[in-house]
Amino acid sequence: MHSKLHHGTNGNGHLTVRCPPGSQAVLGRVAPVRTRVTKAFTFEAAHDLPMHPGKCQRLHGHGYRLEISVEGPIGADGMVIDFEAIKDVVDREVVDHYDHRYLNDLLENPTAERLAHEIWERLASAGLAIAALRLWETPTSYVDVMP
Repeated sequence: MHSKLHHGTNGNGHLTVRCPPGSQAVLGRVAPVRTRVTKAFTFEAAHDLPMHPGKCQRLHGHGYRLEISVEGPIGADGMVIDFEAIKDVVDREVVDHYDHRYLNDLLENPTAERLAHEIWERLASAGLAIAALRLWETPTSYVDVMP
């Protein structure tokens, strides 16, 4: 299927291209536009990592930052998903569950990677269709989880 591009030149002799609604020009072809929305959350938790060879083997805590992304078409209401709908699920399934907790009571060897995967499973089980999840354990270290 070919999309029709409208083109011409501007006053300076440069080629101008106008793409059909819902698409964008990419290296001479038309690609559908993807829309992703992301909402961020924070929670505090402590853990120790018994398998870690260094100081993380001792009890310590983190101020986690969680970013949840949902992708899809823009609906008739102008949104992919209401940010409040994301907030409701994440608060219930993640923040209320992990905030100010000792993660070792909830997960064996609770590394950032294991925690991120556990969060993905909790949100997927609650019906949230996640496109990506990013969990920041420190201001410079994070885990990405994607399907």
